[in-house]
Amino acid sequence: MQRHHNFINGSWVPPHGDEHYTTHNPAHPDQAVGEFPRSGAADVAAAVTAAENVRTAWADTPGPQRGALLLRFAQLLEESKNEFGRIITLEMGKALAEAVGEVGRAAVEARFMAGEASQPLGETYPSERAGFTCQTVREPLGVVASITPWNFPVVSPVRKIAPALAYGNTVVCKPASQTPWCAVFIAQLLEKAGLPKGVVNLVIGPGAAVGDALVNDARVRGISFTGSSEIGTRTYEGAARRLAKVQLELGGKNPALVLDYEDLDNAAKEIVAAAFLCSGQRCTALSRVIVLEAQADALVGRLLDHIRRIKVGDGLIEGTTMGPLASLAQFRTVERYVKQGRESGAALVTGGNALVKEPEREGFYFEPTLFDRVNRESPLAREEIFGPVLPVIRVRNVEEAIAVANDTRYGLAASVFSNEPRVMQECARRIETGMIHLNHGTASQAHVPFGGRKDSGQGAFSIGPTARDFFTVVKAIYTKW
Repeated sequence: MQRHHNFINGSWVPPHGDEHYTTHNPAHPDQAVGEFPRSGAADVAAAVTAAENVRTAWADTPGPQRGALLLRFAQLLEESKNEFGRIITLEMGKALAEAVGEVGRAAVEARFMAGEASQPLGETYPSERAGFTCQTVREPLGVVASITPWNFPVVSPVRKIAPALAYGNTVVCKPASQTPWCAVFIAQLLEKAGLPKGVVNLVIGPGAAVGDALVNDARVRGISFTGSSEIGTRTYEGAARRLAKVQLELGGKNPALVLDYEDLDNAAKEIVAAAFLCSGQRCTALSRVIVLEAQADALVGRLLDHIRRIKVGDGLIEGTTMGPLASLAQFRTVERYVKQGRESGAALVTGGNALVKEPEREGFYFEPTLFDRVNRESPLAREEIFGPVLPVIRVRNVEEAIAVANDTRYGLAASVFSNEPRVMQECARRIETGMIHLNHGTASQAHVPFGGRKDSGQGAFSIGPTARDFFTVVKAIYTKW
């Protein structure tokens, strides 16, 4: 077990007060993974100062040069994906193949943003007066805070750091306290890629200390946050008090609508993969199924077939397809929702139990769980569980299906399975989400905007060209010749 430090102004430094905490493997909770800084406001101030001091120099670095550094970083991610995947599995539990895939996805996103660094950032407008030209340019936002979650400890930080660098910003990154080793490894790869001192800084510690200090520092001009809607709302409130820009990627209660679809086995396969990937601990997980009554029995049977193929276990063991939950707190949350489901009268089709007697010692393993005949008012149908629990809601017609899909405070993603183009287009038009997937699960792509509506997001979408809307500011220039 290694003791790690913060990365500030190009150096690895211990926190003020030299306090550290220990992280543990969710597959074997008595196995320590590493010791990490318990940082506070003084560490944040030092990191922001470092980022502020080099802000102008990095902004003045030509875009193609910034892009070249990101290309080197993407290559290093690819080369280290097996080692990095193992770190992800040890820290948060997901199956190794899935973890390695996450590193590969991060490399793809970094590579796309490397290209964005060379794209034109401005427009020319016709003037209403002779002898004038009118144009806009986009300039870097400045120092950006990156506050990231534990469920995607590589993709999420890279999704914030890469566009920030591409558009000429400097960064202070605060990773989730559960998965700081991944953030340390990212900083090491950036250092190896040739990143100048102070351009990216890493401060590890509790959100109440590190996150709040970043939100309240007037030198931080933008805050990109991914996490729960509750903490995202608090972050938004803090940023609003000083008019800082925010980019929020928050929770979801994503429906899969199955509406007279012929290939029910394919629908079930796509739904189960999207529901139980990362043990259900992802914001875009399909977390409720809305199906027409006429197809419900057949679909539930096929969902059960695919769920039974899931192999739960230690993510480092070959053949495991679903690892443990990431923490005891998450394990207890899933237990509570399953208990509510049982008591509500919903039909438990499969699962519903812990896979070990002593999770605190044996690991946070929970069975993949399927409920049928769930009432649309049930917490199973309305609240984000963030675990391997899938409720099925039966409806009479397409109109009711759309109404149920929209009957939630969230609006991140949805999948629609139908053979009718009219039905697909009607759902795509009327379902209140940021992303719609037709005839497949909730799988996004690295160059396409990503984000949600309602309590699922705020600010510019991340990924793709819309990232510039958050990481840059527009300046209009009028010239008389």
